[in-house]
Amino acid sequence: MADPARTVKVVIVGSGPAGLTAALYAARGELAPVVVAGVPAGGQLLITTDVENYPGFVEAIQGPELVERMRRQAARFGAEFVDDNVTHVDFRKHPFVLRTGTHGTFHADAVIVATGANARWLGLPSEDRLKGHGISACATCDGFFFKGKELAVVGGGDTAMEEALFLTNFATRVTVVHRRRHLRASWIMQERARRHPKISFLLDTEVTEVLGTDRVEGVRLRDVGTGATRDLAVGGLFIAIGHEPATHVFRGALDLDPQGYVEVHDGSRTSVEGVFVAGDAADHRYRQAVTAAGSGCMAAIDAERWLAERADRTAETAAPPAVAPRPG
Repeated sequence: MADPARTVKVVIVGSGPAGLTAALYAARGELAPVVVAGVPAGGQLLITTDVENYPGFVEAIQGPELVERMRRQAARFGAEFVDDNVTHVDFRKHPFVLRTGTHGTFHADAVIVATGANARWLGLPSEDRLKGHGISACATCDGFFFKGKELAVVGGGDTAMEEALFLTNFATRVTVVHRRRHLRASWIMQERARRHPKISFLLDTEVTEVLGTDRVEGVRLRDVGTGATRDLAVGGLFIAIGHEPATHVFRGALDLDPQGYVEVHDGSRTSVEGVFVAGDAADHRYRQAVTAAGSGCMAAIDAERWLAERADRTAETAAPPAVAPRPG
């Protein structure tokens, strides 16, 4: 027996700041959006502790609390939430088809993709234990909390250099740890980092353990060539080895760039008319909650206008032809 199918105006895939803002605007626009929130729902803010750079909050707010407030706000105006994952999409025909794990199939007049991106981690048990307690994947988000500390940044690309340079605004010293002999960063970014008096480098070196019970107190390092280990005392660890957009379910259905981010055309439009994108699924530059929220607003407005224009075209096509008056 086929899965039960529901036909709705808008399906929003993802429930981070982008998806929740899109849900708020779509709901207030009386589009009755269904948000397939993902499991777990909430995006990167779920692993963020103090959020101090989201407008409107004088005091810090915990990431999960911010997500919950945004969700309740969207629900207040009629957004429906389904805590499930989209497992298959078909954008070749209209209405679009989105299949979920346990909640059946949705047929949608318009779709907003807001699945975000996930930071790549080292995969250490000690790293998992201390995420949000001295370990971060976003210097712009969390650097302020590390004033006066010595820090370590793991990575060798442009992102790692940018993170290290930004952290010098707060840290007394920043050590860049890279497991290869040569950095992958562009020459100009390498030079900027190497010239900075607060930044030093440990190449051919990898982090094998994060030290500390309740907070990061240091890292255990291994020389890739010799296997020798030593400990480096730091008050924070920033992982800058890249992000992976959560767009695998859209491969073959939407145009993606070589890194897997959804390609954007004219605001929030994708390669498929009627499918829009918001947040980190398309943004590999800023990756901030506030920019994600702003793009969610854009996507909802674009979807609303597209649906209205489509309805107008359908009405014009269905209207009977005008009858010329009989000559007198």
